[in-house]
Amino acid sequence: RVSLGGWGSLVNPTGVAACRRSGRLAVAHDGKKRIHIFGPSGSCLQRFGERGDAGNDIKYPLDVTVTSDGHVVVTDGGDSSVKAFDFEGRGVLAVREGFCLPWGLDATPESEVILTDSEAGALYRLTADFKKGKLKKCQMIRSQLISPRGVAVSQTSGTIVVIEHLKAQGPNNGSTRVKIFSAEMDLIGQMDSFGLNLLFPSKVHTTAVAFDKEGRVIVTDVCNQAVICLGKPEEFPIFNPLISHGLSYPVGLTYMANNSLVVLDSGDHSVKIYSS
Repeated sequence: RVSLGGWGSLVNPTGVAACRRSGRLAVAHDGKKRIHIFGPSGSCLQRFGERGDAGNDIKYPLDVTVTSDGHVVVTDGGDSSVKAFDFEGRGVLAVREGFCLPWGLDATPESEVILTDSEAGALYRLTADFKKGKLKKCQMIRSQLISPRGVAVSQTSGTIVVIEHLKAQGPNNGSTRVKIFSAEMDLIGQMDSFGLNLLFPSKVHTTAVAFDKEGRVIVTDVCNQAVICLGKPEEFPIFNPLISHGLSYPVGLTYMANNSLVVLDSGDHSVKIYSS
């Protein structure tokens, strides 16, 4: 895979998402305007979401997704809310349905949003009419998870993958666990750092997860500065490193419509695009 370039001007970026129709990319970061929208060529088309208390302000964005109907949805750890915007940056909806710390999110093909609440240990499905700015339903679909953060939903099967952050015993900084649920929310597979360690000689610490268009689970690994394919849910886990050079701290992953893989690197505050 070749890097097609990185974009500067990002500060400690936390999330990235692609609009499958237009090829635009939304990046959440800690700069003056929290959301940057990039065109496919890397030009910044739009910046919005300043820190503040107004309706379309964003205090601390943790993740971002783009719905198929063209809305940018952000988890705001600063005021424990989920906020939706159009591509011009107009706030259309803010949901504060008793979240503790909403963290990761991903959109389904039907423009529903699956999101994790890291502090509540829960997974939610949020259904809204974003064009009208109306929340229809916010339903907890899984509880008793341990600090769930990154999440991805398969666009073909509805399978959901969640990354849990397990507390550390002793001096090291904790470990991670990848959990796979069917569309009906049955647990169909899981793999923790220890299990991955049996497949791979060094410690694996996953931060972000995505599905490729064949339905394989792809994760970032900050310990080895890599992006790894863990295979399809039914063959999980296999271990196939996709990118093992040129990353410093990969925290976000998304696929574009042309199947290019986008990696958000918070180590050098850049977006890196790899052709398939």
